[in-house]
Amino acid sequence: MSYLAIGIRCVIGAVFLAAFLSKVRGIPAFRAFAASLHGMRVLPPRLVTPAAVLVTAGEAVVCVLVATPFGGVAAAAGCATATAMLLTFTVGVALAVRRGVRQPCRCFGASSTPLGASHLARNTALTFLAGAGTLMTTAATPAARPVHVGGAMTAAAAGLLLGLLITVLDDVIALFAPAVGRH
Repeated sequence: MSYLAIGIRCVIGAVFLAAFLSKVRGIPAFRAFAASLHGMRVLPPRLVTPAAVLVTAGEAVVCVLVATPFGGVAAAAGCATATAMLLTFTVGVALAVRRGVRQPCRCFGASSTPLGASHLARNTALTFLAGAGTLMTTAATPAARPVHVGGAMTAAAAGLLLGLLITVLDDVIALFAPAVGRH
């Protein structure tokens, strides 16, 4: 397995773990996530709660699968599941944005940032990254070059750091956005 594949799995794992934890930290957090899905107006109201449960469970499954050591079928399935989920999220956000919905993104917990181009860009990039992870993990062969512990740890640390940065992207963008009305 390549260092890049390790890094990609760590990015995806960190993003999905942060998303999962933000939803299961309490009943109010889960309800806020479900309310944000309802506010996006991409699902019939009767499907919002089941979809919220399915998303949360899917996030947990991805975390477990991409964390399996040494790649293999489980890790490839985790990346493939992440790819499918991210593609679905991207389409949902695109539909909401196209309709002019200003619902805040609750992917990683409380947020006041309405859905927009940055969310589409983030989800599209993550979709491609998870797809690349699927291909790389599926294509890994036992005869591949050996992975050294130091290199694997560096790739994992870089992936985790990038994943955590992605989870706070709204805050980073707000930090560098022009100050409007500040003196």
